Amino acid sequence: MSTDTSARLLRLLGLLQTRRERTGPELGERLGVSERTVRRDVERLRDLGYPVHATRGAIGGYRLEAGAAMPPLLLDDDEAVAIAVGLRGAARGAVTGIEDSALRALAKLEQVLPDRLRRRVAALHEATVALDGPPAGPAADPATLTALAAACRDRERVRFRHRGNDGAHGRRLVEPHRLVAASRRWYLLAWDCDRRDWRTFRVDRLDEVRPTGVRVAPRELPGGEDPAGFVRRSLSGARPATRAVLLVRAPAEEVAERFRVSPQELEPVDERTCLLRTEADSLEWTALRIAYLDIDFEVREPPELAALLGRMGARLSRSAGGGGPGL
Repeated sequence: MSTDTSARLLRLLGLLQTRRERTGPELGERLGVSERTVRRDVERLRDLGYPVHATRGAIGGYRLEAGAAMPPLLLDDDEAVAIAVGLRGAARGAVTGIEDSALRALAKLEQVLPDRLRRRVAALHEATVALDGPPAGPAADPATLTALAAACRDRERVRFRHRGNDGAHGRRLVEPHRLVAASRRWYLLAWDCDRRDWRTFRVDRLDEVRPTGVRVAPRELPGGEDPAGFVRRSLSGARPATRAVLLVRAPAEEVAERFRVSPQELEPVDERTCLLRTEADSLEWTALRIAYLDIDFEVREPPELAALLGRMGARLSRSAGGGGPGL
């Protein structure tokens, strides 16, 4: 197939993707070829897996239909930027349940974006602020997520700087296995080349991610465990217990949406009340989240959370009154 033919096929595909149906004469005029050439090009697209349907008659024409597999898409600059921005938002957890799929798609898209479009995406991302509740702790950098997703896909070793729980920084060489989204945070599951063992890293604590260019054979987790289960077990053993049980004066559906928790963490009591069982990195974070929602609730456990909320309430009351004793 000549270069001219390949370029014409791409133009034809772009025309078919931007309208429901186009006639043969219209396509021929737009492409500068005969209707016979249009018919041959349509057959070439079909051979490549694009389901192009043809209808005969005075109002007949060609249209691109849904097929059994997803073929490549042609996007103009604005469309590519819009999709990249949307995927970044989804990867950050804006749409629950699609974070991992959005991240994989973002890695594929940003790999082929021209520099001029990457700059547009980055500028729009940096200039945008979401009007929402307080974030669930430090957020992972989308560029870091994308680089790690590509390394997982390509089975490529990477180096990065990691900040531990004690605040100390260290360099790591790892073989990324999977990214896992858990509790509005991202975790990297990887084989640590220096420690010769599996490790879980919080992505928001990573920076200076550098691919090494070294490809490795895939590794299997011990016992055939799935990545999500491995990370869940790792987290439960690494962080202190900060489990809280709250009786919330709102329907379970409302709490699930506003508090952003899974259905497994909620137990309906009646149509207007539910029990919330949740965990966080700290009791302070749980207190802030529940206070922000402006919903009546009672602390069932632990008593430390009730005491913390009491101190917060007293401090806020003094602030609202313009001062306290001795001021």
